[in-house]
Amino acid sequence: MAASMVRVTGFLCRLHGAIHTGRNLASSATLDQKIPNALWNLGRLNHVAIAVPDLQKAKSLYQNVLGAKVSETIPLPDHGVYTIFVELGNTKLELLHPLGQNSPISGFLQKNKAGGMHHICIEVDDIKKAMADLKQKNIRLLSDEPKTGAHGKPVVFLHPKDCDGVLVELEEA
Repeated sequence: MAASMVRVTGFLCRLHGAIHTGRNLASSATLDQKIPNALWNLGRLNHVAIAVPDLQKAKSLYQNVLGAKVSETIPLPDHGVYTIFVELGNTKLELLHPLGQNSPISGFLQKNKAGGMHHICIEVDDIKKAMADLKQKNIRLLSDEPKTGAHGKPVVFLHPKDCDGVLVELEEA
């Protein structure tokens, strides 16, 4: 009789577990039905951009003092900046310096004489879908079309007032 009770108790425990699991699956299926499929996906942090008043001094800090792998200076006339990338293993720093009188970095450096963090860049899998979706969600874009960024990929910037005070760059991965 004891063996029979153990078998029945074991069966009831397994049955309870199956019913409980079934309830969890049913409730999660209901939740999944309420969430639409994403049109695009947010990826990894690509880089953090830092505006610098002296590009060669900043390059020397990361390369000679901190020992990082640092790129050559890249002029990006379409964006009005010179840029240098500092490799960090899991991401990069982008050092920005004004290129020309109309550089957006000039205005930033006038307000922040010592330089500072300018923007973050996050990868997306489909920039056009991300732009359309964000517009529908009332996130302002700083351009109507993506531009070619420093990595040769499409990029767009989101208005900092819509992103908790942070200038966010999206780059298609």
